[in-house]
Amino acid sequence: MLLWAGIAFIVAGVACVGIDRHASHYLYDHVSAGLWKFLDSITHLAKASHWLLAAIIAWLVARLATHRYEADPGLDLLAQCAEAFVASLIVGSAILHGIKLVLGRRRPRDDMEMGLYGFMPLSFDLQYNSFPSGHSLTIMCVAVIATAVWPVLAPLWFAIALGLALTRALLSTHYLSDVFVGAGIGLISAREIVIYFFPALALPWF
Repeated sequence: MLLWAGIAFIVAGVACVGIDRHASHYLYDHVSAGLWKFLDSITHLAKASHWLLAAIIAWLVARLATHRYEADPGLDLLAQCAEAFVASLIVGSAILHGIKLVLGRRRPRDDMEMGLYGFMPLSFDLQYNSFPSGHSLTIMCVAVIATAVWPVLAPLWFAIALGLALTRALLSTHYLSDVFVGAGIGLISAREIVIYFFPALALPWF
């Protein structure tokens, strides 16, 4: 199911290319301009660096505790989740940046940049090239791992993840296609990593 959901997100992202500019301008003008600081603070929850640091700390705590005390299934599960997330993020990020390199450019944002960057030439720049969205990829990887641990709350995890991903579209830094394609890559990469390398975490419907 996650594979088809990921593919659906990517297809939706490609389909959104034609309406990206109009939709993003509308969302920015009518929604995010009045909620800028609030929305920006929320999207920090989807930053890869934050989750990566949390995963590394969780893994260290689990492994050190296991080494010092008796083996505990909960600690082993925590370590596996951390490893699965880091692996998913690495694979997904490799795909994401491969796409950026192939495209060789970022999308011009003209007035949506609010004069912050001015006109950016159509040349590859890792710092500003935002297609696909790394935030969407990261938070979808988190949702897959959270679902593996608490499957009964799967709808909640994916609803939160999609909400955070779409919030990036409300800000001027991403288009809808950025968000959907990034989310699709995150779902597929996390699914493949869990199924093939961490089968104990995989659910039948993955």
